[in-house]
Amino acid sequence: MKKIFSIPLIRGILWQVIGLLIGMGIVAGIRLAMGLPATGPYLVTEHAWVFGGFLGTLTFLAGHGVMGDWFKWWRGEATSDHHEDKPGWEKYFGPSLDHKVIGIQYAVTGLIVMILGGTFALIFRTELALEGMQFLKPAQYNTLMSMHGIVMIVVILLGIGGMMNYLVPLLIGAHDMAFPRLNSFAFWIVVPAAVWLLSSMALGGIETGWTGYPPLSANMKIVGQQMFFLAVFIVGWSSVLGGLNLIVTVVRMRAKGMTAFRMPIFVWASIATSLISLTATQLIGLSFQMVMFQRLFGMGFFDPAKGGNPVLFQHLFWFYSHPAVYVFILPGLGIVSELLPVFVRKPLFGYRWIAMSSLGIALVGFLVWAHHMFTSGMNEYLRVPFMYSTLLVAVPTGVKFFSWTATIWKGKIDNPVPTPMLFTVGAILVFLLGGLTGPPNATVSTDLHLHDTYWIVGHFHDTMFGGFMFPFFAALYYWFPKATGRRMNETLGKIHFWLMTPSFFVMSLGMMYIGLNGMRRRIADYDPALNFQPMHLVITIAGYLIALSVLVFFINLIASLRNGKVEKGNLWNSRSPEWLVESPMPAHNYEHPFEVVGEPYDYGLAGSKYVEFAKHK
Repeated sequence: MKKIFSIPLIRGILWQVIGLLIGMGIVAGIRLAMGLPATGPYLVTEHAWVFGGFLGTLTFLAGHGVMGDWFKWWRGEATSDHHEDKPGWEKYFGPSLDHKVIGIQYAVTGLIVMILGGTFALIFRTELALEGMQFLKPAQYNTLMSMHGIVMIVVILLGIGGMMNYLVPLLIGAHDMAFPRLNSFAFWIVVPAAVWLLSSMALGGIETGWTGYPPLSANMKIVGQQMFFLAVFIVGWSSVLGGLNLIVTVVRMRAKGMTAFRMPIFVWASIATSLISLTATQLIGLSFQMVMFQRLFGMGFFDPAKGGNPVLFQHLFWFYSHPAVYVFILPGLGIVSELLPVFVRKPLFGYRWIAMSSLGIALVGFLVWAHHMFTSGMNEYLRVPFMYSTLLVAVPTGVKFFSWTATIWKGKIDNPVPTPMLFTVGAILVFLLGGLTGPPNATVSTDLHLHDTYWIVGHFHDTMFGGFMFPFFAALYYWFPKATGRRMNETLGKIHFWLMTPSFFVMSLGMMYIGLNGMRRRIADYDPALNFQPMHLVITIAGYLIALSVLVFFINLIASLRNGKVEKGNLWNSRSPEWLVESPMPAHNYEHPFEVVGEPYDYGLAGSKYVEFAKHK
């Protein structure tokens, strides 16, 4: 038992529970002293749950040990660099300052949470397969649908954190992130937030969708809604701190000779992503905090009876949440640009244009949020400017597609095609479908009819799968040997791809088809007269096949960790510096520093070099 509680994660969760109970007790005691009721429908009042959740988050971080070095500094004690982590699996359950360990922590946590989010989807998808209510109540359906949405968004944020934390220091020649302790803190703050998010299901659930629109979210008398707001508010801190850390790392820690236009494209994508995370995340935190305060203290931010305006919430929420779409996809598009030249053995076409297009997408992304509000009742004179700005996003996005097409043209792709390349091409095709289905949502006349239909659900899944999921799998297959020294099984990888890709197209196109025929989104049942059941059944079967493909991936992942083919060298014949040293990477990355002497993607050009390592003296 003592050994179990010596694991930092277990110890942190124990302290989280203790902090929750102490916080509840403090609030209950204050309310009793004031003559107010101390109990509520969920044991204690909502005020007690929120304060207990906030205090429990702090006690988790303190009890886990991620703040240990800061406490030592305050006491004037010396600290180590913590790169001599415990061997084996134990180092992944505690604080580490190694960006590679933190990147793996992000990625593995994201994969675990993905299982939960996918399971929620399969449950409510099974309910929709047949007409009528089968086994869920409407409130249960609403909760599962809402949890699927927000949990999968957390999955994407964790996956992005994993890719950027693991790869960016390696790609720029840094020994670690600029602020290693802040980097570890940014990951571990997500864990108590995830606990609060999942606890909301036991505290009444969430019936508002992942957007949490008031007045519904402000007036529902369930604690689960408040814990949902608290969890997302806490996760926001991870994005802000992670974005700040990455920007400083790239600006201050690049290798000698790595000018701006010699950086890998994934680094450009990470900078654009981090700029959005750093500057826009505060808006979703603020909007959710205002609803929390309206519920707790009776403030009237979004209550028309008190002079508030519910539409104000949507402006605050979408000012973050549409740029957040580019937070979700920019790293994935960077992965596509990173891997294509490796497998087609050609220079990346239009490197500078692709680099600038990432920043262009990030910039224009701040000017398009109100296309989510064409049906909300906002002032009509705002519709046309936001319609044009939304259509403008297609320009920098189109730059990437033209570049990828030109890069592939007459390329020399290996036969059989390696699994990372399959997922890279799959990402291009799926994201193309998401891009082509986007303009109807940007024009006012069509969006008024499509906005609350399954067309939007299909379009959003195309965008997220093409912009994140396919590139994420490509990155996992590609860099797995670098992280572990072993290669994932190619046969299982191809089964994963060929099972998931057609199934996904069937699912998303089916969603858009029934959406065009009037199927509303976010509803638990549908009119039998509309004859939606056959297509819903097809969509549900496709969803199960996608889940089966992901199961194949997990089998491959676990089996390869133990028995995968050993690969220590430059498996993919890459020019990138991390592949020019033996796998897996040592604690401080590069034993000898390197200097950038050429262009990053000059594949196929005789005598071309990207980096030169300093000779050992």
